[in-house]
Amino acid sequence: MKILFVHQNMPGQYRELVRWLAAQGGHELVFLSQRGGVKIPGVHTLVYTPFHVPAKDAFGLSKDWEAAAGAGFGAVQTMQKFERKHGFRPDIILGHTGWGELSFFKDLWPDVPILGFFEYYYSMQGGMVGFDPEQPPGPHAPYFNRARNVVPCLNRDVVDLGHVPTLWQRDRFPASFHDKMYVCHDGIRADRLHANPEAQLSLGRLEQPISRGDEIVTYVARNMERARGFHIMMRALPAIQAARPNARILMIGGNEASYGRESEHPGGLRGEMEAEVGQYVDWSRVHFLGRVPYGDLCQIIQLSRCHIYLTMPFVLSWSLLEAMAMEATIVAADVEPVREVITHGDTGLLVDFFDPEALAAQVAEVLARPQDFASLGARARARVMQDYDFLTRCLPEHLSQINRLVPSARPIPLPEG
Repeated sequence: MKILFVHQNMPGQYRELVRWLAAQGGHELVFLSQRGGVKIPGVHTLVYTPFHVPAKDAFGLSKDWEAAAGAGFGAVQTMQKFERKHGFRPDIILGHTGWGELSFFKDLWPDVPILGFFEYYYSMQGGMVGFDPEQPPGPHAPYFNRARNVVPCLNRDVVDLGHVPTLWQRDRFPASFHDKMYVCHDGIRADRLHANPEAQLSLGRLEQPISRGDEIVTYVARNMERARGFHIMMRALPAIQAARPNARILMIGGNEASYGRESEHPGGLRGEMEAEVGQYVDWSRVHFLGRVPYGDLCQIIQLSRCHIYLTMPFVLSWSLLEAMAMEATIVAADVEPVREVITHGDTGLLVDFFDPEALAAQVAEVLARPQDFASLGARARARVMQDYDFLTRCLPEHLSQINRLVPSARPIPLPEG
């Protein structure tokens, strides 16, 4: 089958699917992206440049659509040239709907089915906007929310079928989207993720490697920002350290802001929070590791005695499901998207997002009595296997949907078992 993937940040949510298809052989796979540095064997990477980028002072309410239209037109022009030169015309297109890249493909290839990934729909209720009282929405927030939704609303009619990873994300979208969507996660390679009692890691400032025998607390986010509860994590540090004087906290993530407003502090949100809680924290027991290679990340979670996952009501991080697959004992924010995968006392422990003292108390309890919480990890892995494992649950569903959209092409065989 000839498949075109479209995602500005290759491979994005297609990380597992495109690699699995490439490994099977027999498919012609093209990945259209703004990111050219990623090379996947068996996949032709094609880089496009937006045809137009809005000026910094462009009108705010139309700026997102202006950028999306520029990306969409640049993407479709690049594929038009590629088709003329190489004769490539896909049997199906898989792509993210959020940045406008898919917006004009029906005008290029009216008969090619499009399976679009829908990630998030902005509103004033139930999501990130207005959730944190420390960052109340401005008076124009409703207008900006609606303006941000122009692109997914346009793409609702562009795609033949929509894909959304979780029920919570689906329900963010208006009911008019739902009949065109199926719910299935991108998929976690749980076959490669397991508990490892022998996991060890060397830290530069310590003479001996850390292991499962140490009181290790982990916090992971792509970026240490408010959307992922970094400010709450920092406020919990003094109480965690006071209750557990041998605990070490490993913080993994960048210092930028992916979602929401950036801190005005010169040191970013990390600098802001260090100024707020710094005199109460023993920094010799706090390790900021930045972004780490994936293998190291897995080792860190495997040796963790307590893994903390904080988020506002927003898209679930892969890292949560990966930690569950590795049987981590997880303390997480009690918000709706997290409750879709974690049941308190069964597959993890949930605490009020805004209560750092409650977070610290729950973490300290886990550190003090790890044997009492050991069964949570096994049940967390079972939960992942039930609904989020790539090979056994997600891949068969995605392939079935692809095959259904392309009845004229030779179907992609479903994985055995």
